[in-house]
Amino acid sequence: MKIGWKKVAASLVLVGVVAAMVCFLQEENKSTTRSLFAMDTYMEITAYGRNSENAVEAAVDEIERLDALLSTGSAASEITMLNQNKTAVVSEDSAYLLRRSMELWKSTGGAFDITIYPVMKSWGFAGDTFRVPTDQELKRLLDFVDSSQIAYDEETKTVVLPEQVEIDFGGIAKGYTSARVSQIMEEYHIKSAKLNLGGNVQTVGTKADGSLWRIAIKSPDDTFPYLGVISVEDKAVITSGGYERYFEENGIIYHHIIDPKNGKPAQNGLVSVTIVCEDGTLADGLSTALYVMGKDDAITYWKAHKNEFDAVLFDDTGMLYVTEGLEGSFMSELEYEIVSEN
Repeated sequence: MKIGWKKVAASLVLVGVVAAMVCFLQEENKSTTRSLFAMDTYMEITAYGRNSENAVEAAVDEIERLDALLSTGSAASEITMLNQNKTAVVSEDSAYLLRRSMELWKSTGGAFDITIYPVMKSWGFAGDTFRVPTDQELKRLLDFVDSSQIAYDEETKTVVLPEQVEIDFGGIAKGYTSARVSQIMEEYHIKSAKLNLGGNVQTVGTKADGSLWRIAIKSPDDTFPYLGVISVEDKAVITSGGYERYFEENGIIYHHIIDPKNGKPAQNGLVSVTIVCEDGTLADGLSTALYVMGKDDAITYWKAHKNEFDAVLFDDTGMLYVTEGLEGSFMSELEYEIVSEN
């Protein structure tokens, strides 16, 4: 029996094409995951695609760079040196965060204020030695909690702080970092990635199979495994809650989200605030600000800025409030109310 060489060649070509397609699909579906500790929290980055390994390595480098640059916990960081020297020509990253922080300070009526740092230190939340400061001490420190005291020359990127005034980007830096890492993923042509920066979640595109990412909102306690699940793509999902960092003294729990108006842990009825939007920097800052505001003011703020973000609010009565932009993408076994503009 004779076998035609043309048929053999055609079969070999077909096998080669199939093998190449299999290799291509394997590369496209390749996943890379890295975990690290930075910005005082554990982080995990997962990316899918042929460039996923390089993209994740670049993302880790960027996280570590920003941590070294912005962390007040580092004696050599740009922000620590600014707080010590009271003046500095800052980097593009710090300049950007300063501008965004000032915008949030103005729009939230001071609920978000990066000059809260001296008060945070007095409570011990800037380190690990917790204490309850006296009312007299807080009253003195509150004289220096006011972002209007920051002098900034945008042209020269020069920042000047008065004596006693110190800043901290801790309430916005992780959101900015997630946004920067998201940009890196795009530069490496990654169409599917999930970035979990200590509860600050940023999604890039959809999941590798084309379905939406399902992000669970952590429950403040062990009563429920989670408050609900949000289905998203290309969004930041960032949650702030008093349960994240706190200490107990004489039977009273003190958490780390400080109200700039009185220098004490915010007690306005909210237990957890989740912000959903495309801008991780905005989401991070607003999750803190709306927590400080309390439910009613937070909803009023959302109504004035509903085109910029959506929110899930959980209050101390066990009730969930979900803004209408998330209707259809939010699921929960708990009772919840859809908040509309009207």
